[in-house]
Amino acid sequence: MTISLVGLLILLFIAGLCGAVGRAIAGGTHGGCLVSIALGFIGALIGSWLAHRLRLPELFAITVGHEHFPVLWSIIGAALFVALVHLLSGGRR
Repeated sequence: MTISLVGLLILLFIAGLCGAVGRAIAGGTHGGCLVSIALGFIGALIGSWLAHRLRLPELFAITVGHEHFPVLWSIIGAALFVALVHLLSGGRR
């Protein structure tokens, strides 16, 4: 399975937006675009896993090329991940 450069850039942009929204919901963290992109992909993994375990449907997803990106679950997963990191690190000081 291959993805074009344009498709990869679109997926990175979508992951960045999802990560930024999830980060804003959970109280934010320091970092820029790369942190938001990483949070978007981590959120997609966590959110999709959680939805699968709870047998919840995929409500909003975007397909770029042949790659499928769960937008809503990415935002929820990113927010949960940021909240967990804040909880374990003691929050803001």
